[in-house]
Amino acid sequence: MEVKFETESRQLLRRLRDLLAEESAGQERLDQITHLTADSMSTGVCSIYLFRDDETLELCATEGLKAEAVHKTRMKLGEGLVGRVGRTRRIVNTADAPSTHGFRYMPETGEEIYSSFCGVPIQRLGETLGVLVVQSKEARQYTEDEVYALEVVAMVIAEMAELGAFVGEGAALVARHSQPIIMRGIAGQEGTVEGHVWLHEPRVVVTNPVADDPHREMERLTEAVEDLRVSVDEMLAETTGSDEAQVLETYRMFANSKGWMRRMQEDIALGLSAEAAVEKEQSLARARMGQANDSYLRERLSDLDDLSNRLLRILTGQGTETGAEMPSNPILVARNIGPAELLEYGRALKGIVLEEGSVGSHAAIVARALAIPLIIRAERATTEALNGNHIILDGDAGIVHLRPDDSVVSAFRDKIAMQRQANERYSSIRDKPAKTVCGKVIGLHMNAGLMADLPSLENSGAEGVGLFRTELQFLIRNQMPKRTELAALYKRVLDAAGGKKVVFRTLDIGSDKVLPYMKPQDEPNPALGWRAIRVGLDKPGIMRMQLQALMRAANGRPLTLMFPFIAQYEEYKWARAEVDKALAREQKLGNPTPDRLEVGAMLETPSLAFAPEKFFRDVGFISIGGNDLKQFFFAADRENERVRRRYDTLNVSFLSLIEQIVERCDRTGTPVSFCGEDAGRPMEAACFAAMGLRTLSMRPASIGPVKSILMRTNLDELRQVIHAARHRGEQSVRPAVASFFQNTM
Repeated sequence: MEVKFETESRQLLRRLRDLLAEESAGQERLDQITHLTADSMSTGVCSIYLFRDDETLELCATEGLKAEAVHKTRMKLGEGLVGRVGRTRRIVNTADAPSTHGFRYMPETGEEIYSSFCGVPIQRLGETLGVLVVQSKEARQYTEDEVYALEVVAMVIAEMAELGAFVGEGAALVARHSQPIIMRGIAGQEGTVEGHVWLHEPRVVVTNPVADDPHREMERLTEAVEDLRVSVDEMLAETTGSDEAQVLETYRMFANSKGWMRRMQEDIALGLSAEAAVEKEQSLARARMGQANDSYLRERLSDLDDLSNRLLRILTGQGTETGAEMPSNPILVARNIGPAELLEYGRALKGIVLEEGSVGSHAAIVARALAIPLIIRAERATTEALNGNHIILDGDAGIVHLRPDDSVVSAFRDKIAMQRQANERYSSIRDKPAKTVCGKVIGLHMNAGLMADLPSLENSGAEGVGLFRTELQFLIRNQMPKRTELAALYKRVLDAAGGKKVVFRTLDIGSDKVLPYMKPQDEPNPALGWRAIRVGLDKPGIMRMQLQALMRAANGRPLTLMFPFIAQYEEYKWARAEVDKALAREQKLGNPTPDRLEVGAMLETPSLAFAPEKFFRDVGFISIGGNDLKQFFFAADRENERVRRRYDTLNVSFLSLIEQIVERCDRTGTPVSFCGEDAGRPMEAACFAAMGLRTLSMRPASIGPVKSILMRTNLDELRQVIHAARHRGEQSVRPAVASFFQNTM
């Protein structure tokens, strides 16, 4: 009986393949699929529902229901049993549909005479395209074999929809990858840019979902899996990092999984090609990944997804090098990307869109260093975009416009033109000091982390580098860099600065910045865990090596360095002692030592603002690390969109803390600056200056806008506005400050 069913299934798939190979309209093809499926499974009804928009399913073809209901019957996601399948991506198989929870009667379809119902999601790589339904008059549940056959048919429908086989009239039958799409993500790096899509890993397209010779497909699958296993073993033999080895061991486990292989062989036995069988399993893994709450399970499913991609490339011969030429003004679209890969692209990219990632990820750090607009967590970016598609990034709002219509293009070109005009104005004041109306001069410095940033020191008008992130050179490697390599890099940085001050921040790793060759720490809250100076003090060998590299790079010139994430005075004293040891060692070796050495600390935890007075007298300078300080002050994870936007930088409590820090530093004569994203926002920067800060450090592109507003601001008047709003008991001074600028500029 089972053999007969499989034979009938293969016959159905062959008939489907022959049908889809014919020249016919999309609607006709859908109608024939429902007829073939209903006939093969001896059911009264077979219907295909497709999404017409993100929230609405539409009946697009049916065998058995009333023909006049086609393209008329619609339901919202989650509405009725069909909507339930579409929302949950799970099969509903019931012998008594009217009594099943969620059932919705649709009288226009004539379905009241059908009792049984089986709905299967039509999905491809985690994206749900619609629902395939069969119904019968007799009350019965469909067998496991019948459900399995429906899944295979649904998979073929999804694959052929990707290839444009069902294009017709109406929103539900519009050609895929042809309509304007708006994707909302999270701004990882600000900026507005227009360009064309460049897929980091081009999507593998399966053009032969149905095969004639199951035995040959079994052989192809076996050969490809063996090649995959060999490649994983070779990578594992060459790896040096334990973390990378752990990932590859997981790959090897999946590659040798008998269950994975058996499921793909069963799909082939039903009539799928080897490629389609792999993609069917991959789609199911993607669907499970989206529903998994457990982070470990999501990671394992992600590993399986990546392994499936590798297997598909072996089977199809579609490698990452497709022969396509990178378009003009390329905007990279990827699920995720590592820092080393991103650096290989360099400044050739105009923008980046990622489906995954975080605002503190390695990719985001590199994107900010390269001043490339970045949007993260843009769902469906890789499934919607095609190489060469027109795309616009609004990095300020975290919005991606894919294949935008003319009105959107016109509006964004106007915005970009206005920004260009503003940049021209900024260039005219580039070499002027940031002197306010009331006569106060604010020092504006830039943040950097790569040699590629240093030309901005001259072009932006920055007075120096207020923060040079030294961790990037550790993050982009597969092993610990050597002292000589670091010394050579730091020397090039100082040379390129041309005598302007460069503040080197010592290694800031941990939390979201994990070295690939360092054993990962299983911490429930890594942002509050073993990171930055805590790692340096626990592993002093790394700190000493870096300090020696910095001193050798200075080669008798002035050197300024600061320690990240100092939470208490003792940590600064211990870290400062390491500097003294490194200095003494260099003197003993006869190496030139810095002619002037400044050692400071980043104030990123509220606790340090209340440190003993002696700390403020001992420390060389303080740099307020605004990104982390705001996170800990408000107890709001800056990676969590649900809470991070709830708390305003111009909240009176936060400004009061800034004011208190400035006052303590003034009493002790300690130089103090503000470093972070908020320093680069003109309104916030002006408020910081009004609170007494005289040095700000930001990304190079922000220096012009910040200098422009400062040169037109009377800080004494702005300070009065802030104090008045605080006296009135307002939670944020933003409305009052915005009104002040509107009336005075």
